[in-house]
Parts: sequence; C-alpha cells; structure tokens
Amino acid sequence: MLENLRFYGEEEANDVTFAGKLAGLANLYVNDAFSCAHRAHASTEAITHLLPSAAGRLMQAELDALSKALESPQRPVAALVGGAKISSKMTVLGHLINQVDMLIIGGGMANTFLHAQGIDVGKSLCEADMADAALEILNKAVGAGCEVVLPIDAVVARDFAEGAPSETVLLDAIPSDAMMLDVGPASIADLMARVADCKTLVWNGPLGAFEVKPFDTATNALAREAARLTAENGLTSVAGGGDTVAALANAGVQNDFSYVSTAGGAFLEWLEGKELPGVAALKA
Repeated sequence: MLENLRFYGEEEANDVTFAGKLAGLANLYVNDAFSCAHRAHASTEAITHLLPSAAGRLMQAELDALSKALESPQRPVAALVGGAKISSKMTVLGHLINQVDMLIIGGGMANTFLHAQGIDVGKSLCEADMADAALEILNKAVGAGCEVVLPIDAVVARDFAEGAPSETVLLDAIPSDAMMLDVGPASIADLMARVADCKTLVWNGPLGAFEVKPFDTATNALAREAARLTAENGLTSVAGGGDTVAALANAGVQNDFSYVSTAGGAFLEWLEGKELPGVAALKA
C-alpha cells in the first residue's frame, strides 16, 4: 500500500525516475482507472514503458462501451449534451456533430443557442458572448448532416428554489423577469419520439436544473424512457461525466443504462475525440 501518488510532484510531471521506483515494486502493471486515463502521469503513462502492461477489467469494460457508442455504433446515433455553459463544451459539440446523427442540446447551454437565434430568454442562464460560437456549431452541423435539437417550450420561474411557482410557456413568451429552468412537456414528447427511433444514445448532462424539484421533470422523464428502450428495444445507452450520474440516480435509472461511466474529465475528453494518454500507453 503506497501513499497517495498525487502528493509527489514527480507523479504529475510524468517523471521516468519516479516511475522506475514504482516499477521496482512489481512484475507487471495493470491500469484499471479510466477516470485517470486522460492524464499522462508517472503511474499512468511512464510506468507502462518499464513493465509489461495491460488494462484491467473495468477499464476494458469502459473502453468497450465507449467504442460501441461512437466508434462503431448502430445508427441512428443521438447525443444529449446538457449543462450550464457551452464555453466548457465547445470542443465536445464540435466533435460530436461529425459523429452522431442527432445532437440534443439541454440545460443552460440551450439558452445560449436560443439567444443566438434571436429568442429572448429573460433572466435565464445564458452566455451571450458565445452566440457566434453557437451559430457556428449550428451551421457546421448542417454541413455534417447532423440535426441539432433545441427545446420547443420552457418551464420558467422567478426563483430558483424548490417548490417555487413555475409555468410552462412557448419560447417566444418567456417573461423578461423569469428564468428557463427546464424544458416543457412538448419538448419532452418531442425528445421521446426522437429517441425511440435511435439505436444508440450518448448522454452527458441534464436537460434542466435537476437538482431542484420540479425542474428535474424532463431529465427524469427522458432518462426513464431511455432506460425502458434499453431494456425493451435494445437501445445502446452510454452516459457519463459531471452531473450526469447524479441526474440518472435522481431518476432512479443509474443501473438501467447499457453503461454509466463515473469518469468526469476522461469521459469529456473522450467525447472531444482526444486520445487519452493512459489508454494510448497501454496500446503502445
């Protein structure tokens, strides 16, 4: 049993001498931590050059699931990307439009796309300075043959608090003093119909502010439908990253998707199409 390797500067520096000290303790190396695979550290990258190396069973299961979802998927393929800001997921969106047939935008990110299209989103979370970037994604998606799906209606409230008075409105009727905190029933019905035709679903991020009821309604509804389609129709459903695991747990379906990754940064970098150093080292 060793001390936490992050306490050593040589670990994050991917120091070969430090890796040699670790290698001296073993005859072979097995990496079973996909969540650390996006880091080129001494214990994930340098050590693989010093010992016979292999992926562990959990790492293997993760890589198999991810490969099945985007590298060799059954089509049509849909990706749901939600969350607060598009600025943190521009690379993800740019990569996915060339990989999937349908890109569903949810959460605060959707507000920025709606704003970019000239819709007044009131006091909703919105990155106005990212409007041009959002339009660029929409234009590139057209060229890539990827359909971008945005909300049809909105659940709005004046206060972001549990049990706060809320109402469902069309997008052109969002009050100037209200926030869009979830998508409405028309959007839910639309998304359910679309997902029903898909063979593969990649899920990263919620549709609304799921942490506070009743703004978890859409996320719960679509998550439960995806779980049902996985069980009854053979949908390949792969989810992961950030709040996604918590959102699926809130819906009670965290064990009902084909695969749910607990990795955060590594899952996002995979969605960005990046080669993960910890995985590449095992292949070398």
